[in-house]
Amino acid sequence: MLSPEQREYILNRAYVPEHVLNLMVSISKGEPSLVDGYIYFSRDNWIIFVGYPLDHDFATESLESALSGAIKKYQPGYIWLIAPEIPHSFTRFCRGRETDHYYKLELSGLVIKKDLMRLVKRALRELSVKRGREISKEHTKLISEFLKREKLNPRIRELFLSMEEYIKQSETSVILNAIDKKGELTAFYVVELSAREFATYVVGCYSRKNYVPHASDLLAFEMINIARENGKSYINLGLGVNKGIRRFKEKWGGVPFLRYEFCEYRPGGAHPKILKMMKSLEERL
Repeated sequence: MLSPEQREYILNRAYVPEHVLNLMVSISKGEPSLVDGYIYFSRDNWIIFVGYPLDHDFATESLESALSGAIKKYQPGYIWLIAPEIPHSFTRFCRGRETDHYYKLELSGLVIKKDLMRLVKRALRELSVKRGREISKEHTKLISEFLKREKLNPRIRELFLSMEEYIKQSETSVILNAIDKKGELTAFYVVELSAREFATYVVGCYSRKNYVPHASDLLAFEMINIARENGKSYINLGLGVNKGIRRFKEKWGGVPFLRYEFCEYRPGGAHPKILKMMKSLEERL
């Protein structure tokens, strides 16, 4: 269990969404731990290991050492590892593998382009933005519509489905709601503000049944406002995911700033070669 001092230390040095304890604990239901500058979350027979060090530059050797120690301690059946680079000793055993980049929007000196402000003003003719702290039935319906329409990987789907519980548990999260003239919800963003340096874009979705053009642009503008109000240096916009999402983030000034790799593997007897590899790795380290 982390001490209050450790929690503060993590949030002061956080730079990826997976460092944000409010978010990760609520979604994963895991217990956070800190070892050699790395955070990981554990429960039952699994570990989520965040391979982005808080107190030193990334190196695959240090990641291998810390991860090997966590595996030896918990002997998990499942491990989900994210890092700028998956160590070669683990890549051949990955059952699931993804690559992407985190996107970052710097707020210092940011001047919003005139064409974007025109889109925001156009949206404001039909919409207003209200800040909230509750996932209502309207949000749930919109999420359901969005998930039926979009092809998302299982982890992203679970992220959306966990929003109600997450919002209840995180006092530093806020929902930005785009409301039409009938008082109906047409789009929303969820933003997390607990990290010292940045605001985290958690999820966002819009309705096609109750569609209003440029609702997402209006919410992006409001997200910038709330991040500035809370003294953040930048917004972590999350992963690129696909071409359409990347294009939207780049339109608003987001740039890829950190490589992301994901690997899922099962060292707990599912594959004999993994056990042999782990023993060899422990001896080498």
